[in-house]
Amino acid sequence: MNCHNRIGIIALDLDGTLLDSQKRLSDANRLALERAAESGMHIVPTTGRFFGMMPQSVRDLPFVRYAITVNGAQVYDRETDAAIVREEIPIAMAVDLMRMLDRHDVIYDCYRSNWGWMTSALQMKAADYATDAHYLKMIREFRKPVPELKSHLLGTAPEGDVQKVMMFSRNSADGKQVAEAVRDEVMASFPGLKITSSTWNNLEFNISSANKGNSLRRFAEHLGLTLENCMAFGDGLNDLSMIEAAGIGVAMSNAHPDVLAAADVVAASNDEDGVAKVISELLHKVEPMA
Repeated sequence: MNCHNRIGIIALDLDGTLLDSQKRLSDANRLALERAAESGMHIVPTTGRFFGMMPQSVRDLPFVRYAITVNGAQVYDRETDAAIVREEIPIAMAVDLMRMLDRHDVIYDCYRSNWGWMTSALQMKAADYATDAHYLKMIREFRKPVPELKSHLLGTAPEGDVQKVMMFSRNSADGKQVAEAVRDEVMASFPGLKITSSTWNNLEFNISSANKGNSLRRFAEHLGLTLENCMAFGDGLNDLSMIEAAGIGVAMSNAHPDVLAAADVVAASNDEDGVAKVISELLHKVEPMA
């Protein structure tokens, strides 16, 4: 591990990285984060979720003040209950995207003002589209139903732009082809958007400038630091930008091949307390920021 720079920020993806396969925060990982925080490092969860949807075990960590949320669309400051970085989709673009999605056999929702919003008729069909109980629970419990989402957004435009639009194709034999067709159409018609994915029938749309790496850079600048003062952990393609950007990028052994290829360090898997092992080594070798 190249440890010539002092580390002031540890940014961590959640699912597949900090949390194990059962979505649990292990005692070893929690204690390692506590030790790092005590040494003066900022512990920053990074997630595709908004802050209120992060697992309670992470939100309850007393040393977590900041989080990079919604795939980098926002850096949230829990102490002030405000965003210090925003990279969001304009309302008009989000509505145009949803009109395009209406032509396909998919359900969709959006994140806005740190909550999920969804057309009620689509929410009622979620069981036919979500691939497992975890995603079905998210759709049912963390989405506010409205009669029609596009009309709701247009009618409440002064309340702010859209952090993310998320889509699921049907959980069926042709669902993958539908998702691929949507991806191709969005890439051709919405060059200002970027696309990530969490499962084979899921697509997530953010403004192009919204990614974990860019938000990590802007957050570091907010604290008077640089990317060289950052360590970032991840496993998925939506973590790739911060793995590449950070002074020390750490991929879990269970990471996507592209993430593994980009990393400076490969940690043990998320089921083997890989985060704790790397942080323990870091604390022995790197002088933390004061």
